[in-house]
Amino acid sequence: MTAESDLRDQLMAAAEKAIEAGEGPRLATPYPVNATMIRHWTEAMGDRNPRYTGPDAVAPPAMIQVWSMQGLDRDAARQTRVPLDDVLDALTEAGYTGVVATNCEHTYHRYVRPGEELTVGTRMADLAGPKQTALGEGYFVTWNVTWYSQDEPVAEMLFRLLKFRPRRKAAAREPYPLKPAVNRDTEFFWEGVARGELRIQKCRDCGELRHPPGPVCPSCRSTDRTYAVASGVGTVYSYVVHHHPPVPGRETPFVVAVVELPEGVRIVGNVVDCPASEVGIGMPVRVTYREMDDELTLPMWVPRES
Repeated sequence: MTAESDLRDQLMAAAEKAIEAGEGPRLATPYPVNATMIRHWTEAMGDRNPRYTGPDAVAPPAMIQVWSMQGLDRDAARQTRVPLDDVLDALTEAGYTGVVATNCEHTYHRYVRPGEELTVGTRMADLAGPKQTALGEGYFVTWNVTWYSQDEPVAEMLFRLLKFRPRRKAAAREPYPLKPAVNRDTEFFWEGVARGELRIQKCRDCGELRHPPGPVCPSCRSTDRTYAVASGVGTVYSYVVHHHPPVPGRETPFVVAVVELPEGVRIVGNVVDCPASEVGIGMPVRVTYREMDDELTLPMWVPRES
């Protein structure tokens, strides 16, 4: 059993204990339902329903959570804990410090009126995880809240949030100093590289392939262009081993080869993962893609079995 599975078992045990405990102690809301807060809320929401004003006013059902909010000073609220707090604290201690709300569903049983003093009870419902999310690994915590007037339930809320371990951002790499020229003629090629495709320009009229790409077909002079995706294999047609002068961002010696593709064109690129002394004309190679920095990927060539 791994440490991660041990941790999961501990968190699930804490959740089961909280679920079995049922609804925690009912906590009194800070203030009775009151006309002043109703006025503030309806003005903020732009709600001019006449039912929320006057001597027979009721509170808008959607503001039910307002009555139990503790405000900025929450010391009094912390003095009374509910079983849910133990689960949330355990997740925080385990490194799941990120929080994002995912679901909030209200059910209203009746209107509440100014002067009513409400209490609120919280019941743990479910813990699901660990789940892999775009934010990071986390657990979904679900609980139910019930608002009471004396012992009468007046509203309920299902609330779910994700407690997650925030992903660590990788440190930015130094920009690669040798940036390729990208323009309207070549952008399709670099878009392909970013997708792991070796794209070769193709004339849409006569079908001829050409590399490097250009604005006009050399055979029929058409400017209507598309591309074909090459198989990604080839052979070394010619090569040089570069020793000097130094090249920014590269360690010498390195091999620069002209690779002949079975599609009938040749392309220039570095041969990597192979000692320079083992590179030769006719050597079978296949394309690979190397990230040079956080933005640039280059196609290169590695040996392959013939």
